[in-house]
Order: sequence, then C-alpha cells, then structure tokens
Amino acid sequence: MIVAVDGPAGAGKGTITKQVGERLKLLNIDTGAMFRCVTLKLLQEGIDLEEQEKIKDILEVINIELKESGEVFLNGEDVTKKIRKDEVNNLVSPVSVIPIVREKLLALQRTIAEGKNVIMEGRDIGTTVFPNADIKIYLDATPEERAKRRMKQNQEKGMNSSYEEVLENIIDRDKRDSTREIAPLRKAEDAIYIDSTNLKIEEVVEEVVKIVESKKKR
Repeated sequence: MIVAVDGPAGAGKGTITKQVGERLKLLNIDTGAMFRCVTLKLLQEGIDLEEQEKIKDILEVINIELKESGEVFLNGEDVTKKIRKDEVNNLVSPVSVIPIVREKLLALQRTIAEGKNVIMEGRDIGTTVFPNADIKIYLDATPEERAKRRMKQNQEKGMNSSYEEVLENIIDRDKRDSTREIAPLRKAEDAIYIDSTNLKIEEVVEEVVKIVESKKKR
C-alpha cells in the first residue's frame, strides 16, 4: 500500500506521516529530508546551482539514510538538525527543481518503497512520484497557522527568527513551489483534502488513520 501525503511547507506533513506510520506499521519516507540532504551537501561543498556537472558528481556518490527513529544521515553523518536550519530552508526549493536532482531522488524514493507498505510525504508524491498511490491526501493550513507552527519548531531547536520572517518565508515558498515548472505543488484530483488549521495533531492523525483503515477494509 502506498499512502501519499502532499501539502505546502509547515502543514504538518512530517509529524502526521511519522505518527500515522507508527500507528499502522507503514514505512515513513520523508522526501523533503532527502532534498534537504542534497541542499546541505551543495552548501558544504560551495557548489553553485548552475554547476550542473559538479552537482551530478555529488549525486553519484551521495548516501542518504532515513532511520525509522526519524534521524537522517548524510554520508554517515547525523544531519537531522542541520537540514532544518535557515540556510537549507532558503535554498531547498530551487535545489528541488533541478532536473538531475529530481531524477536521482525520484528513482531512490521508488526503490525504497518497492514491495513495502509506505506512507510518503512531500510536494508531488500523489501527482508525480506515485500517481497511482492507493491513498492520496492533501494536508493544508493557512499561511499564518503554518508560520506559527514553524516558529514553535524553530524555538524548540534553539533557532531564533521572528514571526514576520517565518511568515514571509512560508508565503515565498508557497509561491515558488506552486509555480515551478517541474512537478509543482498542487492537489491531485483524487486526493482527500484536509484543512488542519483548527485541528490538533492528534485529530489530524486520527482522520488519516481512519482514511487508511477504511481503504484496507475494501
């Protein structure tokens, strides 16, 4: 079974898919973390986004591991916190539309999911990565609510940023993701829409669990 969860930045996709995966014994694949790993590596190596050959070389040897515990490893190093820093946040969107990056990670995502019961979150899982997914969910919330959530996450990680800055970044990210030429953010026609603006995490998790269990019984 493939459960695809799409939605904009800060909608809670990572938290929801993690908890649903644990509840229903589904492999949770965080595609956003994979793109963040590539972004971090390019930053570490000082590679410009126009340097396609250098990016290609990086992709040929990059090793990304997503642990069941939620930890993310890049070439053997725990980068769980590093990939959530502002410098990565600000660059991951343009990195994610580079054709060779998408091609590499798309193949990796499909390989990881092959033959398994999976819940996968991202921007284009139900439209591009797995257009024939058994269940498609589009998780959304207002930009203001998403900014509040991202602020809370940043504070918990000791990252200082103002609400205005976070909201501006959220709005800019929405625009970039929804207007990009390659695999833009959009709701699949057959996706179930969930607005989590006024819902608690537990309520959203319960809703998704019900949807998945309902599909299993058919």
